[in-house]
Amino acid sequence: MARPKRQEERRSQLVAAAQRAIAAHGPDGARLNRVAEEAGLTSGAVLYYYPDIDELMFEANRAGMERFYEERVRMLESLDDDPVARLVALVDSGLPRDSDDTEVRLLCELGGSAGRNPLMASLLTTLFDRQVGMYQVVLEQGAARGLFTLSQPTLVIARNLVALEDAYGYRMVAKHPTIDHVAARELLLAYARLATGHTLTA
Repeated sequence: MARPKRQEERRSQLVAAAQRAIAAHGPDGARLNRVAEEAGLTSGAVLYYYPDIDELMFEANRAGMERFYEERVRMLESLDDDPVARLVALVDSGLPRDSDDTEVRLLCELGGSAGRNPLMASLLTTLFDRQVGMYQVVLEQGAARGLFTLSQPTLVIARNLVALEDAYGYRMVAKHPTIDHVAARELLLAYARLATGHTLTA
């Protein structure tokens, strides 16, 4: 039997609160009391919805990662079958919205803890590889249609694009004074233009 709608809404609110706690205090510092504080609830109320706090932390991490793969796949499916427009949209959607983007701050915190936490390392590795695969599909489509003249294998280009997303995303949340979403987007597109031989003006 499905959970009542109100219970699902409360669990979603707690996942968001856990994300904020992780972004603010890191995975090791996001304890039950801090999640409760972010949610405006008691610790007991949090445990009512998530008796296993590790389950809540896992859901917070998974939900933060969903944006950079599942949501982007859905975005690609909604676009016209145009590899140029899809590549530009991928670049745009892979960066933080701004320097206070909670989900990107969350991923930066998780990246810092991955060396100590095998589960987080596995989740982040999977996310990276899935994003690379997503880029590869678009690059291969563009090359097959004669739109892209690739300077390197698709795996190399795709890995570099995802790595640049991560690097510039980190610079943004670290509040670099001259790298905002617009600047970071143009830096990624500059590399993508070199890699594809296309102006990417879509």
